[in-house]
Amino acid sequence: MSEKSTIAPRKVLRHSVRGQILDALRAALVDGELAPGEIYSGPALGERFGVSATPVREAMQQLAREGAVECLPNRGFRVLTRTPRALAELAEVRALLEVPVMSRLARTLPASVWESLRPAAAATAAAAVVGDLPGYADADRAFHRAVLSLAGNEQLLQVAEDLHRRAQWPLPGAPRVRRADLVADAAEHVALLDALIAGDLAVVESLVREHFAGAAG
Repeated sequence: MSEKSTIAPRKVLRHSVRGQILDALRAALVDGELAPGEIYSGPALGERFGVSATPVREAMQQLAREGAVECLPNRGFRVLTRTPRALAELAEVRALLEVPVMSRLARTLPASVWESLRPAAAATAAAAVVGDLPGYADADRAFHRAVLSLAGNEQLLQVAEDLHRRAQWPLPGAPRVRRADLVADAAEHVALLDALIAGDLAVVESLVREHFAGAAG
């Protein structure tokens, strides 16, 4: 059994321990601290976080349901390894879901509604400029969720959120995402809002498709 020594210890408050551990493990997945193919034990991770193994195991079981890890009886949890093809497939499915919804919303909602999403776009830019990859992942999902929530379809939100989260896990051996790439991605959110506010439907659809094409690259 191998344990990555690069997972930074994080102080965890006693209330909502499981939720905090889950958030910390999700951030470690995005940041590459939990590496694809590696096996991690509940007790060892619990020691690093200063908690018992129980909330770690509960959080890991949630990650297993999300498709991030697999449970190995009496051993721990292995981070699953994905392929570039799997990442491209996720981007394709996300585009099939989100592009038609955004196009429909762009034709029906007033500029004031889109203007209200400026803070969500600004949050992605703020995380990008400091190179905060886990923070950017959270802000990116929040922005897309804010847009899709305007459709009033809770099932769509749940499916899109799951696909988006899966798309943010790095490929094995992939270099860490550069700050410049995060900044460029965040700029696409701002450009999309500008096009939505202007009511430029052709630019909206082009930007959304390019955004997902970049996610597959």
